[in-house]
Amino acid sequence: MTVVSKTFHVRTKGRGLYDITDEVRDAVGASGVSAGICSVFLAHTSASLVTQENADPAVLRDLERWIDEIAPESDVYEHDAEGPDDMPSHIRASITKTSETVPIAGKKLALGTWQAIYVWEHRSHGHDRRVLVTIIGE
Repeated sequence: MTVVSKTFHVRTKGRGLYDITDEVRDAVGASGVSAGICSVFLAHTSASLVTQENADPAVLRDLERWIDEIAPESDVYEHDAEGPDDMPSHIRASITKTSETVPIAGKKLALGTWQAIYVWEHRSHGHDRRVLVTIIGE
């Protein structure tokens, strides 16, 4: 049994989805694991991870519009220490997720044809986001 951990950072430029599939794929390739599990964890409370379509950018735009409707910026929130996007970012992260688990098969991530792994930045301004990848397998 092999266990490998890698940490990398994603510098976002504000709201949006940032494809991290290549970084995760590189970590799996370097691990030498041919079959197992890859866990991806985002160590933040105002951004999230999502596995989503990578072929049609309209999907990502529609997701952005949807989440804007669910948790809009507003002055109704008590928690606004870092500005009007503060609490909506926490809501957005709480209804999405901060971790993804992807199988490893044949020394590769077993993602579907049109799937990619994204950091979903919910804040208006850019941030340095820390991603932890843990690979377990043989």
